[in-house]
Parts: sequence; C-alpha cells; structure tokens
Amino acid sequence: MAKSVDILLINAHVLTMDEELKQFNPGAVAVQGKEIAAVGPETDIKQAYTAAQVLDCGGKILMPGLVNAHTHVPMTLLRGLADDLRLDVWLMGYMMPVERQFVSPEFVRLGTLLACAELIKTGVTAFADMYYFEEDVAKATAEAGLRAVCSQTVLKFPTPDAQSYEDSLAYSRDFIQRWKEHDLIVPSVAPHAPYTCTPEILKATAELAAEFDVPLHTHLAETALERENMRNETGMPVIPYVKKQGLFDAKVLAAHCVHIDTGEIRTLLHAGAGVAHNPSSNLKLASGVAPVPKMLEGGLNVGIGTDGPASNNDLDMFEEVRLAAFLAKGISGDPTSLPASQALTMATRLGANALHIGHLTGSLEPGKRADLILVDISPLHNSPRFRRDPDNAYAQIVYASKSTDVTDVMVNGKWLLRGRQLLTLNEQELLANAADVAKRIDSFLIEREQSVLSKLIALGGLMEQESFEVQIKVKVDDLTPVHAGMKKGEIETMRFRHYRQYDNYFLFGGDEGRVRFREDDLIDAKGEVGTVRTRLTLIGPAREGKFDHDVLLSRSRFLAPADHTLRFYREYFKPQSEIAVQKDRHRWLIKYKDTEFFVNLDTMEQPSLGSYVEIKSRTWSRKDADNKAKLVGELLAVIGAADGKTVTQDYIEIVQESE
Repeated sequence: MAKSVDILLINAHVLTMDEELKQFNPGAVAVQGKEIAAVGPETDIKQAYTAAQVLDCGGKILMPGLVNAHTHVPMTLLRGLADDLRLDVWLMGYMMPVERQFVSPEFVRLGTLLACAELIKTGVTAFADMYYFEEDVAKATAEAGLRAVCSQTVLKFPTPDAQSYEDSLAYSRDFIQRWKEHDLIVPSVAPHAPYTCTPEILKATAELAAEFDVPLHTHLAETALERENMRNETGMPVIPYVKKQGLFDAKVLAAHCVHIDTGEIRTLLHAGAGVAHNPSSNLKLASGVAPVPKMLEGGLNVGIGTDGPASNNDLDMFEEVRLAAFLAKGISGDPTSLPASQALTMATRLGANALHIGHLTGSLEPGKRADLILVDISPLHNSPRFRRDPDNAYAQIVYASKSTDVTDVMVNGKWLLRGRQLLTLNEQELLANAADVAKRIDSFLIEREQSVLSKLIALGGLMEQESFEVQIKVKVDDLTPVHAGMKKGEIETMRFRHYRQYDNYFLFGGDEGRVRFREDDLIDAKGEVGTVRTRLTLIGPAREGKFDHDVLLSRSRFLAPADHTLRFYREYFKPQSEIAVQKDRHRWLIKYKDTEFFVNLDTMEQPSLGSYVEIKSRTWSRKDADNKAKLVGELLAVIGAADGKTVTQDYIEIVQESE
C-alpha cells in the first residue's frame, strides 16, 4: 500500500548531488514535513507514495538548493558604495567609516531581508554570514525562511555593536546559547581575521565555538600582503599561526585561503576545516586565485561563496560556480580541471560540508531537509539539450544556466518561491526602503569627501593603527637619572632606537584633526644618520577616556606612507596653518611585569621646550587598559620620573600653548 506524504514532485530531471552523483530522469522526490522522504525514478516513487499536493515539474532540473559558503548579507545596503579600490582602502577608508555611522539593528534587518530576497530568487537555500548584530541577521533570515550559519563578528577594534572584544564575546555567547537549537539558524562566532584579532581573541573564540559545538567562521590568507606581514611579524605562515592559537580546536569555516601551500592544505584537512572559495570577490579586489584543484585533490570540503555584495557586487551563485570552473581551467591550463559536476558539487554538498551542516542539507537524500530548487533549462540560452552524456545536465547548469532560470525554491519543506514569485517577502517594499538608506549614505559621504581623511585615503597606503593606546607624558628637568632608571633589573629591554624627529603639523578648522608629516632619522652608535623613514599620520583631537594619574586612553590613528615631498603635501592638503617641531628621541620597547610598553625620552629642540618622559602601550579592551594604566604609574616610579609634571597634551598642543 502506498504511503502518504505531503508533497510529490514528479516529472523532473533529478540531480541528487550525493556522493555517487545519482541522477533520475524522469525522477521524483517525496517530501514529508521538513524532510525528504524518498528520491528515485518517477515510476518507483509514484508507486510507493501518494500525496495531496502533486507538482508536475515539467522536465525541469530538480536539485538541492545552492549553498553560499561565505557572505555578509547586510552589506547589500552598501552594494556599489566604493569600487575599484585596494582592499585596505576599501575596508578602512569606506566600509568601516560608513558602518560606524549607519549600522544598527534596523540597518542589519533591512539589509538581510533584501539579501534574502535576492538569494531566494537566485536559488540559494543556505548561506554562511558574518556581520554585526548577528542576532538581527538570524531573525530576518528565519523570517524569510532561509537556512543559515549566522556568525557574530569579533574584532580587536570597536565595532558598531561592541566597544571591546569582550563585549563581542559576551554577545556571541548569549546569541549561541539562545539560538543553538533553532530549526533554520546555526549560531556561530566569527573572529574576523588574524590581522584584525589578537591571539587572545583567536583563542577565546575557538574555546567558545568548541564549548557549544558550533562553527567558527573567519577570513584566512586572503591577500599576499596578509601572508607576508604574518611571516614578518610571527615567522610563520597564516595557517600555522592560527593553529598555534588553537583556532582549529573549533569547527572552522575559513573564507578565501588564496595564499596557502600544500602543507597548509594538509593542516586544514586534518583540522576538519571547511573552505569558502570566493572567485568574484578575490578577482575584483585583486587578492589572487585560490588553489582550489589542489584543495579538492587534498580532500578538503571546499564550498563557493559570493562574499559580501559590497565587494562582489551581487549574491548570484550561478555566476560564482561558472567562474570557479573557468578560473581553475584558466590558471592550470587544463580544460579538464574542475569539471562542471565537481563545480556544482562545491556549490551544494561540499559547500554544506564546509559549513558543517552537511548532515542537514546539500544533497537530495532521504532524511535530509527538503531544501531544493527547480531550474528551467528550456530557455533560448540553454537550448538545445543533449542527452547522450549524463554529465551534460551539470554542464547545462554550470556553463549555460542563469540565476533567472530558477522558478521554485523550497526550504525545510516550505515553498519560498513559486513560479518566480516570492512568498515570504515584499520585494517592492524592500527596494523602496533600501533606496532611502542609500540617499542617507550618499549625503554622509558627499560631506565627508571634503575631509582630510578622504584626502589621505586618496593617497593610498592608508592603514588604521592599533585600536587604543594607554599613554602618559611627564615633563622632567633632567633625563640623565631616567636614562639610568631604564637599566634597572625590573625592566627587560626588548629593543632600543635613537631618532632625530622632524615633524610638520598641518592644522585645519573644525573637527578635522591634524595631519603630521614626520621624518624619522635613525641615529647609529657613531651618532650618524643611518636610515630615514617618512610617513603621514592623521591625528584626531578626541580622547576616549581618562584614568588615575592623568593616564589617557586614546583612539587609533590613521597612517599612510609619505612618498612625496613636504611641499607636495603642503599644496595637496592646503592647511590653514603649519607648525614645525624638532626633537631628539630615545625609544625603548620594554617588558615590565610581563607587559609590553614603549618608553620615549624626548628632548624638544625646536622650539626649545624641555624634556619629557612618555610611556605608551597598545590595548584592546577596557579591562586591559585599566591594568596597564596602573602599571604605567608604577613604571614611572621605577625609572625615577614619578615626580615629573604630568602633561595631558600632545607635543603640538604644548607648542601651541607656548606661542
């Protein structure tokens, strides 16, 4: 006797995308509740099952929904905001400033719903997201009916939803605890990247993900610059570095992995990590091409992602799958590299495995969730149809089909798209609301484009210095005893430099801050100039907080190389006024009570304003800042500068007061 199910999909060319890549034509799929009850030849399924709802698929391709393995869905609202820029300038100069100004739970919700509409209409049933206010991403995604791994971002910088990384971690823990058993959403934590996270953040996020057995989503080895910086700073490549921090104690989803070698591929494999290949984004940002064929040969689960719509600029997985196949062929010079069936597997089953949700979705198999799509392969751009080679169906999907060929989408046994019509979202309302947000962002940027920061960005090479620094400055009558104090046993000297510094400060009106052109002359043991370094620094006027003993907590500064003459910068920035400062600096990097500090002993020579002791330490959180502020007070006493007069101004402010 035939078994009753909820839905029967018949008269379809079924691509199961299972490990054997089984096809059934004509085939059928039986759906009961949220799950696939059966998949097979149409005659067998019709004999074994009956259903109140029977859908004749008209010979369309019936296959698993596509899995977008890496994206930032709220950034649909930043699509086309700043293109044709280097990654650092794009990220630090445009994305992060706009995000700081605009990103809120409401912004995230609208951006997510807009993205979900695009994802559904283009055949995506599951995706991996990384952003801020991730619980709002999760709520909007569940409302739209899509499946997602939603990953809360953690950075060493202040973010739109957290003032410190401890806040982000606490948010992540709460989010994971409350969403862990959700039917559509897998909560996750996302240490953004090794270069935007401290070792402590990497360890803490890995421990959190392992504690709750959820994925950890991150960016790894995206650019050649990241790889080289990591080698220079740590003496090891990116993958061994994060392994040393314990990152692979968690179920890692690693986006990009463009610049990795065979040994690193093995490390990822042994760690059970998944990789998200993002071909369009990597090409658009000139990051390079990931060694996908080598990863696949090594046995890695490699999925395909669009990355965020601000760096792609769409969420079209059909484009990504086609490009992934073409790139592999073009780079290798081998047209057999990454055939269509394998590329489509990356966008379905392997992608789900990379997200660590392969037990739920990614292939049409009994017991898995009913996440499936129908693709019409009859349009002009996909005709005629050859049936001699069974792999032709994969080629039609990968090389000829468009995302607009998707007609129907089901997730968790529920229809989200029928006859190309969205069932869970109001597309026109979303478009109108997105247009309003774009107008506000345009106004913000038009005003900002007149700023000094925007001019600094345009020069190239811009980077944001470390998040916060604790600092204190005291004026002393004589530096001689302080020099002697630096040799005390409590202090471990890690590095010493002697500089002559020539600073030219460009001053502007309002809240523009100041641009400093600095020439550092490194003085050798003979008292002669060795190397010379020049750079630009944009210094904001604000202080973030104050501790006991006039210890200050100041925000980061923007730095850029100074490759032109002082005259060029004078004409380029057109400052209202300019002040020159010259000083002699002895600079130590030390350890005091296992904590690193920079100690500067400065003599102001032009103008002649005396001698100063300055102590600084980079920090990433309020708790750390509190601890370092206390140690700074102790350190002043150790080196014999505790009786000096505390000064809360920068040197330029001291000069201005003296005039």
